[in-house]
Amino acid sequence: MSPLFRRKTPAPRARVVTLIRKPGCHLCDDAQAVVEQVCGEVGVVWEEKDIDRDPVLHAEYWEQIPVVLVDGKQHTFWRVDADRLRKALTDQYK
Repeated sequence: MSPLFRRKTPAPRARVVTLIRKPGCHLCDDAQAVVEQVCGEVGVVWEEKDIDRDPVLHAEYWEQIPVVLVDGKQHTFWRVDADRLRKALTDQYK
């Protein structure tokens, strides 16, 4: 009798959320609250970057802040939907 082999499910990739914001921005504060909540729930690391300190980010995203990137790709801007972010972070095939 041959041994049974189980196909292992691949380990989920480490995800990273980046919040691009600027000081004094109330939409950025709202976005940060959502990012903190969702990332805390699903165990994903998040970081923030100040658009005023990075000329490349400033040139690319100035008119869209706050901007949320998931794994370096733009996920959303202005308003962050918690359910949509949660789905993006928990989808194994992204």
